[in-house]
Parts: sequence; C-alpha cells; structure tokens
Amino acid sequence: MHFPAFNFNDSRFERKFVIQDLHYPEIVQKVRNSSASFSGLHHPRYINNIYFDTNDLDFYTDNVSGKGSRKKARIRWYDELMGDISKPVLEFKIREGLVGNKLSFPLKPFVLDDNFTGDYIQDIFRLSVLPDWVRSIMLMLKPALLNRYHRQYFISFNHKFRLTIDDELTYYGIGSGLNSFFEKHTSDDVIVELKYSQHHDGKESANVTNSLPFRLSKSSKYVNGFEFLHPMVT
Repeated sequence: MHFPAFNFNDSRFERKFVIQDLHYPEIVQKVRNSSASFSGLHHPRYINNIYFDTNDLDFYTDNVSGKGSRKKARIRWYDELMGDISKPVLEFKIREGLVGNKLSFPLKPFVLDDNFTGDYIQDIFRLSVLPDWVRSIMLMLKPALLNRYHRQYFISFNHKFRLTIDDELTYYGIGSGLNSFFEKHTSDDVIVELKYSQHHDGKESANVTNSLPFRLSKSSKYVNGFEFLHPMVT
C-alpha cells in the first residue's frame, strides 16, 4: 500500500494526556491556569469517525507496536452521529516518529443507518472526486470502528499552541456487512491533546507541557476503541 510522499515541513506534534481522576470542570480550569494562558477557540462540538483498516489490521498493528511510520484512514464529520451526513471528509493521518501530518478529501454525502455496508461506502468513494491513488487505497480497506466524542477547543495567548479536551467517548462496532450499531462501549476517560508546529518545539513547548498537571500518555482512540470491542485481539 503506497501513499504519496508527505511534506513534513508543516507537520505538528500532538502531546496526549489521558485523565481518569479529575472532573471535567477541574480539567478545564487547570488548562486555563497553565503558563500558555489558554482560552476558548470556538464552540465545542461532537466529532464522529469511521476508521478503516486492512483485512490483516495493519494500521492497528503498526500503532500498537509503536512502528516509526504509522497511518490511519478515517471518514470524519461533525454534530449528529446517525442519519444524513452532509459534509463527510476522508482523512489520512500519517505519523513519522513524533510528528504527524494529515491529508483531507471531501466526500459525497451519505447516510449512516442500519443499511450501511462496506459496499455502500465504496460506492461513495467512487462517486466522490478523489485522486486515483486514494481510491486504490480505500479499495483495500474496510470499516473497522465507529466512534464519537465531544471536543472543546483552546488556543494559547501567543497563538502558537492549540489544545483540545475530548470527553463522552463512545465506540461502536462496525463492519462490511449490515450494521445495527448495538455493540458499543463508553469510556469515562478524558483526553487532552496539546498540538503545535514542529517549528515551535523546544524550551517553550516543554514549559507549556510541564505547566499542564497531567501525565503524558500514549493514546489512540482507534486502538482503544478497537480493543474495547475486540478484547480477544489483544
């Protein structure tokens, strides 16, 4: 599976903190009190994703093993989970070491309900305006996980650092056949992500990270959700 060469000059760091022992308002207050003087960026919203993987779960395996080069493929949209999805976006996330980048492609609208299948979403890929290499890759992938969470956005006083807080994490089983979405798992974890350009990496980013009273964690919503729903895989 060949992806095009990515320009990592515009890549960013994503530092993640998984929090289990604080209430949501406490987390927000500690973020606002950090040395970066974070303030709200825009209205919170719900984020929905369908993750894709190969038959051999290559993307999952690469992420679990900590492989230096890791990939994810997903469809993302906002607000309502089910029904008419008017503005879906196909995204490829590529990580090389500690930095990552993303490519995005708008898709034709589709409907997410009990009639959703792998063949149906492949039809959406065929009807959408996509590069040939994107269609070729998606033909080799199948739906592997559906998830949803609430996200609040913040930006630092100097606008160099962005931060998000994700809660209400819910994971749903999804596959290539007909889906009823009865199989689901909810998590009480809250995930904080600090995001900044690699050009701002250094003493200042270290100071901002250290001013957040949370423990850095390795976390992937795709990996976590997949393992919640498929415990026999781990």
